[in-house]
Amino acid sequence: MSKINFVDLKRQYESIKHEIDPAVLGLIGSTAYILGPDVAKFESEFAAFCSMSHCVGVSSGTAALALAYEAVGIGPGDEVLAPANTFIATVLPLFRLGAKPVLVDCDDYGQIDVERAAAALTPQTKAIVGVDLFGHPCDADAIRALCDAHELVFVEDAAQAHGATYRGRPCGSLGDIAAFSFYPGKNLGAYGDAGGVVLNDAELADRISVLRDLGQRRKYEHTVIGGNDRLDTLQAAVLRVKLRHLADWNDRRRAHAASYSERLTGSVKPPTVAEWADPVWHLYVIRAENRDDVRDALAAEDIASGMHYPLPLHLQPALAALGYVEGDFPATEEWARTLLSLPMFAELQPEEVERVADVVKGVGVAPA
Repeated sequence: MSKINFVDLKRQYESIKHEIDPAVLGLIGSTAYILGPDVAKFESEFAAFCSMSHCVGVSSGTAALALAYEAVGIGPGDEVLAPANTFIATVLPLFRLGAKPVLVDCDDYGQIDVERAAAALTPQTKAIVGVDLFGHPCDADAIRALCDAHELVFVEDAAQAHGATYRGRPCGSLGDIAAFSFYPGKNLGAYGDAGGVVLNDAELADRISVLRDLGQRRKYEHTVIGGNDRLDTLQAAVLRVKLRHLADWNDRRRAHAASYSERLTGSVKPPTVAEWADPVWHLYVIRAENRDDVRDALAAEDIASGMHYPLPLHLQPALAALGYVEGDFPATEEWARTLLSLPMFAELQPEEVERVADVVKGVGVAPA
């Protein structure tokens, strides 16, 4: 049988080659490589997609988070509450700003547990990060209520949630400011690193635009200390093409997820979806007591899988200075022990979903 990849970007490219190739070749011929017209056009289109006023295109999702944190005033001595169950990029930029991430255990959906977040507040708390993990929105209303009660900033890490909605509202519009990643494997992915900051505040959007471009508004006149975090025009051209297909791709992911969940019921634990969420299934993450056995069985059938994320943030060597130890976040640790990500991309075929599910169901055991 043929290999089933975890993500298959070649299939995606073949399906839109007739649009991508002219866009890329046209950009190359234009020579408008740095902040060319496609950047502003994509920013406008993606802001509208998120029902927001502004998008600032930047060089990566990590850069988007860094600029969002800086723009809202997070700095030395500030504490930012963040989920322990997330990718490390959610918290890394805080260290460069002199701020401290304070980790919080997860709830049944793998999201930040808002009650535990409330218990973790201190006078130094400046913001809370809600992560739309795996394409499932965070509980934005609960986070907003906590932020409003304590005058905190709500930063949305929407890196995995392009097109997901929370009570009908699009991810990217749930907090005071949102960061997106357009890493190639994302639902909306570039052909390299790329990211974006989405917000309604025109003044902050202008500040981020200056910060991403070496601190300059006019060439060679640098008014603030900025960085080289611009979105390449080439990536913007690619993203403009792909954005037109995103709704359809997300619908296909939803269909694959529904098929997986139906077929896997009674074996492993499929993802749980909150009643207020319409996810876009960037990742389809099951949980199995015998996770490694399931992964080995898939590999034996030439089926790729992933683990997101096998080592929680509080146990990462790079974050040892935070002082956390094993056992501090038991729910997150249980997720890390049992999780497994199955192949998920729009171009998957129904028979491939069935093949993956049959292997998993034949081996997998749900966590106790």
